[in-house]
Amino acid sequence: MVEHRADETLVREGEVEDHRERIQKEDELTGEDEVEDCPECGGSHLVSDSRRGEVVCEDCGLVVDDVQVDRGPDWRAFDSAERDQKSRVGGPVTETMHDRGLSTEIDWRDRDASGQALSSEKRSQMKRLRKWHKRSQAKGKERRLRHALGEIERMSSALNVPDNTQEIAAVIFRKAHGEGLLPGRSVEGVAAASLYAAARQENLPRSLDDVADVSRVSRQELARTYRYIVRELSLEIGPTNPAKFVPQIASELGVSDEVEYRAVEIIEDTSEMGLTSGKSPKGYAAAAIYLASILANDKRTQNAVAEVAEVTEVTIRNRYQEQAEAIGAAV
Repeated sequence: MVEHRADETLVREGEVEDHRERIQKEDELTGEDEVEDCPECGGSHLVSDSRRGEVVCEDCGLVVDDVQVDRGPDWRAFDSAERDQKSRVGGPVTETMHDRGLSTEIDWRDRDASGQALSSEKRSQMKRLRKWHKRSQAKGKERRLRHALGEIERMSSALNVPDNTQEIAAVIFRKAHGEGLLPGRSVEGVAAASLYAAARQENLPRSLDDVADVSRVSRQELARTYRYIVRELSLEIGPTNPAKFVPQIASELGVSDEVEYRAVEIIEDTSEMGLTSGKSPKGYAAAAIYLASILANDKRTQNAVAEVAEVTEVTIRNRYQEQAEAIGAAV
């Protein structure tokens, strides 16, 4: 009887030991106990070879680990079409869609799974299903969110705003929507203000006038809504760097690279003196380009620069004189 219990104890201890070894092996495979230095020479230049599943030291050539987990797909593809065909995942989660891209859509093509055309009765049925599916997707607040995100996408496309900035604009609008900032304000105004705030956060060269031109609200309403959501949401937005507007204005004017380079230098030098404080970034950049064109003997008229930058000639005249006096240029 005593021998039988002793045997059971040994078996249980053996199972516990096997379990510990298995956990340790899994930790090694998942990289939780990853080696940082070579145990042979002590070097830290370890290179991971995903094709062979090995970690090799560049200094001495020692294979530090030869049991790496392949985190890639379990299939091979030789072009983008084959990769899309074999992929078994959906689109990425995005804030620019009201359902974050997690819902399903009924295909617009009237064909079954085998590619055959549907009968007239089935086509009518699918048409009704699509209609009610679209109606059931957004109700109340969701419908408002869907409309606003569509506005942000439309304005982003017109302003050539990158996808990451559009994502930030969608997040800002969702925060404003969740904090109850929409009552008393138009959805289009809050959407435009969210896009402008995102552009300011990402330091994109998009002025308030640029956003107002593609929005469905006036410049005054856009500015008022922008100040409101920045204050209520406590958004951290710094001043816009006028140098960001230089490439765009210089490209439309067709000036030389020297003029563009000098304009950036003028802005950087005068910014250190605090001359840009309280000035319109786009007008300040236009004045710097005008001054740089004079210094580089590639002069453009104030009217031409003002027309491209969408500012007045008076703004350019005042700003460029201040810049010339600050850097000691004789013009």
